[in-house]
Amino acid sequence: MTGAVRGGRLPQPERRSRVDAAKRIRRDGDRPMTQLFRLPGAIRNDPAVDAWFAAGGSALRRFAEPWFERMRGCGGDVRERLHDGRPTACAGDAAFAYVDAFSAHVNVGFFHGAALDDPTGLLEGSGKRMRRVKLRPDRPVDAAALNDLIAAAYRDIAERLADQR
Repeated sequence: MTGAVRGGRLPQPERRSRVDAAKRIRRDGDRPMTQLFRLPGAIRNDPAVDAWFAAGGSALRRFAEPWFERMRGCGGDVRERLHDGRPTACAGDAAFAYVDAFSAHVNVGFFHGAALDDPTGLLEGSGKRMRRVKLRPDRPVDAAALNDLIAAAYRDIAERLADQR
């Protein structure tokens, strides 16, 4: 029999997932490029964000507000809007961080938090990209470390935006 192969099977090409292929093709330095989360319509000082902080007399929303103010102060290109009911900070229209208030805690979240250095171990979460810092009003906050994370998240999104140009 001609064309027969040992074991009766033809050799199969190496299989690779589409994710592996995308990482090989779209690399920038040491970090795989990722699609940015865009929020068209983000503006400076969105009245809906201010209304969120003022609504309902929630002490936890007021507890979150200084952290959002730090996000607003990261750069001249910072814009904001409510996304899924939570204040979200963007560099231009690319989201980099958010705050949210729950019944007993506040989250300060980062859209590319998995890529951030976190020497103090504040970040929580196991997703592919996002991480959060959970704050409780009855526990001390490592303000310096959280400020560093917010600044790092802004720098990270600015670098990602520059990489796409």
